[in-house]
Amino acid sequence: MERRFDEELKHLKERLVGMAGMAEQSIGRAIKALVDRQAALAQAVIQDDVAINQLEVEIEDTCLGLLARYQPEAKDLRFIAMIFKIVNDLERVGDQAVNVSERTLDLLKEPLLKPLIDIPKMAVLAQQMLKDALDAFVNQDAELARAICRRDDEVDHLNDQVYHELLVYMTQDPKTITRAVDLILIGRHLERIADHATNIAEDVYYLVRGHTIKHRLAGE
Repeated sequence: MERRFDEELKHLKERLVGMAGMAEQSIGRAIKALVDRQAALAQAVIQDDVAINQLEVEIEDTCLGLLARYQPEAKDLRFIAMIFKIVNDLERVGDQAVNVSERTLDLLKEPLLKPLIDIPKMAVLAQQMLKDALDAFVNQDAELARAICRRDDEVDHLNDQVYHELLVYMTQDPKTITRAVDLILIGRHLERIADHATNIAEDVYYLVRGHTIKHRLAGE
């Protein structure tokens, strides 16, 4: 029975990594749609989110089945509990990619407000944070998880830059307000993606080390 349980856990981990790949791809496609002004790609991101949502349900059902059949204890129990949290964060990442795509469709109705510099940077950082968070999970790498948490500040800083720059546009020319607000919201959505990656990293650190790093990094 123990061997069967280990095999099912391995399969569960593989499905989780697959879901993470889908979420990561959604971020990249959403930003490509924005930068390249591709409405069809933005629509595809919105439509493909159904698959991410469905995978979340399937993984949660699998976790519940494992808990019911094997009644795991200690680290295995914490591992399955963490998967519940990670799939929720990944589903939210997919939702944020959808939000970016919806804002992109609005922006494509008007001329480009300004060259996109910081927003694509934020997307690359958030996407890499998510990838690294899952790598930390797969490899049980607490130090990588800690490093991801520190990188969240860089995304926050870029988001602040985006906000203040666009605020200047809005105060100088009221005609830019709608487009500027859409870009501000996109920055906020990317910041939330980085936050979800940070959540995963914090959970990984707790799983490996047995204590939390939430709220500690800034004071170290």
